[in-house]
Amino acid sequence: IKVHTGTTENHIVQLDLRPLKLTGFQSEAALRQCGVTLNRNALPFDTEPPLIASGLRLGSAAVSTLGMGPTEMAEIASIIALVLQNLTPSLAKSGQPSKREFQIAASVQAEAVQRVRSLLDRFPVYPTLDLPLLEQRYLPS
Repeated sequence: IKVHTGTTENHIVQLDLRPLKLTGFQSEAALRQCGVTLNRNALPFDTEPPLIASGLRLGSAAVSTLGMGPTEMAEIASIIALVLQNLTPSLAKSGQPSKREFQIAASVQAEAVQRVRSLLDRFPVYPTLDLPLLEQRYLPS
């Protein structure tokens, strides 16, 4: 994966997914299913339309606000790599690889979800909320 970094002030990283034959659309959707939120992003000289894109854009603001540091950033990068390396484009009706649909093994998705949960258990988004109470009251049984 080619990595393009932004300035040190904004801590933005762009991943070029073309070597993996994946689109930003597929990668963003698969990572979101695994609990990782980021954005697909058009790259310089991108041949894909902006809604599909060939890259991902990652920012560090959210995770650093939670108090995560280099160790947690390395774990997040490892989770992203796990998902992307195990992501396969589905075939479209034309027989060509889809730019939107994908397949990922349930075991890979489960591992990624567990690792994300482990991080968020240590760095909760809203530490003062009584999450068990909210889940009991508002989530269906």
